[in-house]
Amino acid sequence: MDKIRYIAIEGVIGVGKTSLADMLNRKLNSLMILEEFEDNPFLEKFYSDRNKFAFQTQMHFLISRYKQLLQLNQADLFFDYLISDYIFDKDQIFAYLNLNDEELNIYDNIFPMLKRNLPKPDVVIYLQSTINRILQNIKKRNRKIEKQISRKYLQDLCECYNRFFFNYEETPLIIVNANEIDFVNNKSNFDELYAQIFRKDRARIEYFNPGGLLLND
Repeated sequence: MDKIRYIAIEGVIGVGKTSLADMLNRKLNSLMILEEFEDNPFLEKFYSDRNKFAFQTQMHFLISRYKQLLQLNQADLFFDYLISDYIFDKDQIFAYLNLNDEELNIYDNIFPMLKRNLPKPDVVIYLQSTINRILQNIKKRNRKIEKQISRKYLQDLCECYNRFFFNYEETPLIIVNANEIDFVNNKSNFDELYAQIFRKDRARIEYFNPGGLLLND
């Protein structure tokens, strides 16, 4: 397995992406890029009326994510590691869930032109959890903008994420059972996951559970 430098973390809203990115950042000399969801002026309106505001919300995220990740091309001289709490490809998950056919036609003409300018992660960590656990996390952090998210929308989103990563082949992938791991409050959980990320004999696809690891390459 090649040297790990660029680590990206993925998963549904509220699954713990930013918390893990922050913990890795504290341990490594890294540039950390976090998704700027609060800067999207359409997001709160989208949660109230998905059909009316889906396209504006999606295009704002697409351009914002592109501009953010483009910074990684200039970070080589200053940081040993790069960490982000999303991957650019995830933009497609939301686009295909929320946009209509005409909107998708526009989107599909723009996305590949932007993607080709961005570096690929050396490894993607996909945090997978249950709806109930995700809802608990969202309620606990109590963000105003997320209070209108419905259980049905989260269920649809989880299904789309699972389908996306079931077919994902762009980079090495670690699928983490985030329902059974507490890397924030349990140091041994974090240390075990950290060791798996940098293990030299890591398979291209791995399924990680605390205390045990199933490989699938």
